[in-house]
Amino acid sequence: MADLEIIKSKPIGEGLNAFRLSNTYTDISDGVEDEGLKDLVLDLILALQSLPVARLLPSPNGRGTLLGDLSRFNSVVDLGDFDLRSAVPLLTKVLNKAPDADIWDAVYSLVTQSTPPPRPLPYLNRTPISFNTGSLANTSEYRKYFDGALKDELDSSLYVDVPGFFDAFFSGVTGLQSLAEVVFKKCQEGEDPLYKAEGGWRSWPKEAPEKEVLEWFKDVIDKFLRFTEENGSTSKVGRRPLGQPGQHLSGSTAKRKLDIGFANCIETSKNLRCDWSQILVPGELKSNQNADKRTDTWLDLARYARHVLTAQDTRRFVLGFTLCGSIMRLWEFDRLGGIASSPFDINKEGLRFISAVLGYLWMNEEQLGFDPTILESDGKRYIEITRNNKTERLVIIELIKRHSSVAGRATTTWKAYLDGDKSKMVLVIKDSWQYPEREEEGELLREATEKGAVNVARYYHHETVHVGGKEDDINGNVRKGLAIKKATDAFLHTPAAITTEGAMPTQSTSGALADSRSRSSARKRSSGSLNAPLPPHKRSCSTSPHVRSGSLNRVHRRVIVHDYGKHIYKASSQVAMLAALEGNIKGHESLRDSTTIIQSDVSIGNLMMNEEKNNPSWLSFIIDLDQAIRENRESPSGAPSKTGTRAFMAIGALYGEEHTFMHDLESFFWVLIWICIHYTGPGQAREATDFEFWNYENTTKLAKIKQGMVVHEGDFIKEISQNFTPYYQPLIPWVNRLRRVVFPDGKRWERKEPALYSQMKAVLENAREDLTSLPT
Repeated sequence: MADLEIIKSKPIGEGLNAFRLSNTYTDISDGVEDEGLKDLVLDLILALQSLPVARLLPSPNGRGTLLGDLSRFNSVVDLGDFDLRSAVPLLTKVLNKAPDADIWDAVYSLVTQSTPPPRPLPYLNRTPISFNTGSLANTSEYRKYFDGALKDELDSSLYVDVPGFFDAFFSGVTGLQSLAEVVFKKCQEGEDPLYKAEGGWRSWPKEAPEKEVLEWFKDVIDKFLRFTEENGSTSKVGRRPLGQPGQHLSGSTAKRKLDIGFANCIETSKNLRCDWSQILVPGELKSNQNADKRTDTWLDLARYARHVLTAQDTRRFVLGFTLCGSIMRLWEFDRLGGIASSPFDINKEGLRFISAVLGYLWMNEEQLGFDPTILESDGKRYIEITRNNKTERLVIIELIKRHSSVAGRATTTWKAYLDGDKSKMVLVIKDSWQYPEREEEGELLREATEKGAVNVARYYHHETVHVGGKEDDINGNVRKGLAIKKATDAFLHTPAAITTEGAMPTQSTSGALADSRSRSSARKRSSGSLNAPLPPHKRSCSTSPHVRSGSLNRVHRRVIVHDYGKHIYKASSQVAMLAALEGNIKGHESLRDSTTIIQSDVSIGNLMMNEEKNNPSWLSFIIDLDQAIRENRESPSGAPSKTGTRAFMAIGALYGEEHTFMHDLESFFWVLIWICIHYTGPGQAREATDFEFWNYENTTKLAKIKQGMVVHEGDFIKEISQNFTPYYQPLIPWVNRLRRVVFPDGKRWERKEPALYSQMKAVLENAREDLTSLPT
């Protein structure tokens, strides 16, 4: 009864008329394609959110108001996690102007369908686990699964309408303000000016079709550059706009296209094949202005930013933009996620548009996000460190690996040597972005080395990277201290109005660039809605609580070690791989025994071996202690989360148990299973297998799948016999014997058992001896 009273007190009236007028379909029931239906549903959600009654009606889950449920429902529909046909009854009621009570009943029915049950609380004495796209193993990055993983990675990590955005990233560009004013003035000259205050840009394509906008964009930028030359500018611009939406760019795992952007090249003809390593500023085009308010648009740009960050191994952050119709928004992506300016209409704010475009063209490499501590001389890249009170130059030989993600540690490793060392003994440089609350990996490695841990990468040096004389962190250095907490959470946002304030310098009556630091008028969600659950199979991939990245930080750290090798899946033979795995387990045990440190992230990327005769490194060793924990610690580190590789996680860890060395030992078992399924020979990976979904599956479901796989010996042997590659078929009986010790009687260990180390090593040793004795 109370709900009816609220509905009567705040009638819909003409509040949905604009939505009704925008609908061009005559038959909603079966005459609309899924894409069109999705647009209708999203437009209706935005219209419903704008009604005052949505802020008063209670949520069906008893927490907050219906407005929050509509915001979450928007995300569900946006990411394709909902049967769109279920919304047809609501659409029909709205279009037929049904009574208000009937419309709101239909709304309640939909948001209830889309709301998952509450997630259980994690164990208190542990750091929550999160996942990102950098932790995917042997994946094809198929969009059906990958987009959900990217959304999970960036959940609560995208912020729009950030006050002072333009000033933070563009004010340092030399001469930008005066040059933009000159160009803007020239654009307004003549009988048929390029720009008119009352009409916007000449020749702006009506309805903003992508192809025509691309041509207009490139043409108008050419004119801007000509105006700068006429003004006496002698700066050579070695970059141009790139618009090849029909061509795949090389340099990524999956085939991906880029709508628009700025590339590091002079020629950008239609036939030019570009690589992600050449993209400086990616962009996303949409014809519909309303697309600026949708998270799928922002996630498309985030996907491009991820490719750029992956392909360019010295990139600290990436700038980008979206252009939806004539509505532009400027973006920055880094290891905490992404932030954006307020939107603006380029036909109403011509000077802003010019300023943004010329800024992208004139920025130096550091302003574009490249790491200035990676130096270059005579064609060689190097870094400089201070060690034992002396400056050392480490020459980079080659990139070893760069993890593919936007938000996260983004670990990058290079092979290097000490300049002046005639032997050129190999060192490994590792860069990563760590939560400052976490114990430094460099200190853990130094302790392990000093205490004599065997088969663990040996310490050489570590430091916090400094850029511009400051510690290189996200909030203070990369984002220039911007007030992210005052911005709007992108996934639970009420769309901001198009505004001339808050994002960039505005166009004053005199044509000058005015400093604009005022806050966007966008309405922000209340703090009470921050812990609301998100769509089931997307959000539940993480066992971490819902933490706003606006209150988080990451610090750029650098660690250098002596030991260099290759991953164990590249072993020259089955016997060599088993020997390396046995050595890895020995290293894990030695680390725990000598330091009480548990590595805590056993995966195929962290287990190394050495088969080179002249390489003084360990024959096999473990790396990567940046997720390590102290055994029997009294409390977690205080870091908001730790990342994990879902495919290799122990069943108990997937269930959220407090992490122990027993979980790591089980992870060694899953690594072996994974290698035998995914590799046809030394380092020869198969195409994606039926096990790829382990990268994306809900953690609880994956725990049950793994339990079901190991509980019955006959079923287990049948499963691995069907899925092991021919190369690894000889290991089937030995993998089963390993299963018996890791899962006695098909069950998980109920206690900590240090003897499991020796039991597992014994099985692997016997397997090696057996395989060695087989006729070749």
